[in-house]
Amino acid sequence: MDGIINQFVLLFTLIDPIGSVPVFIAVVARTNPALRRRIAIRSVAIAGGVLLFFIVAGQLLIELLQINLAAFRLAGGVILFLLAMDMIFGESKPDHDKAEANRAEAESLDLAVYPMAIPSIAGPGAILAVVVLTDNNRYTFLQQASTALIVGVVLLLVLACLLMATRIHKLIGDAGASVVSRVMGMITAAIAADMILAAIDTYYLK
Repeated sequence: MDGIINQFVLLFTLIDPIGSVPVFIAVVARTNPALRRRIAIRSVAIAGGVLLFFIVAGQLLIELLQINLAAFRLAGGVILFLLAMDMIFGESKPDHDKAEANRAEAESLDLAVYPMAIPSIAGPGAILAVVVLTDNNRYTFLQQASTALIVGVVLLLVLACLLMATRIHKLIGDAGASVVSRVMGMITAAIAADMILAAIDTYYLK
């Protein structure tokens, strides 16, 4: 149960459903309610497909590239730590992704792919996390299936947030979303440090 809770917290932190709300507001600012729902559903579906691909094929990619798992975990921890530092001290996720949304010139439904599905929902941190959490050498099929289920639950929370985006945004505003993003950054930094220590421990005990 502790492992499931830890995975949920990690994936919830990296996917950041609340942080996606201001991005979605910027994307659908000039669309009607029906199109907003279509964009929300399409965004989550595409992000889910991307994450599912890495859940299934992530281990294969590691083996094909002949990457040592400890090295992969160490690199992943460093990347997550840098991502966390950017979330804490740099431009927050809502502000950054809203800027990307405002610069985009694609059709409304294309915005479901970029910047909504990638990188707002299925960002590099989330992709890296699902690869590490479904390593065939450390986790059984049932554990990997549990991870996939957790990803599905978090994505459903993202969809719920997007469908209620207007209400949530009125409640917390851009400032509230920025605060949430920075708190998530602190949690991500702690998780990244744990990954780095685990990678060093695995390397010297192998």
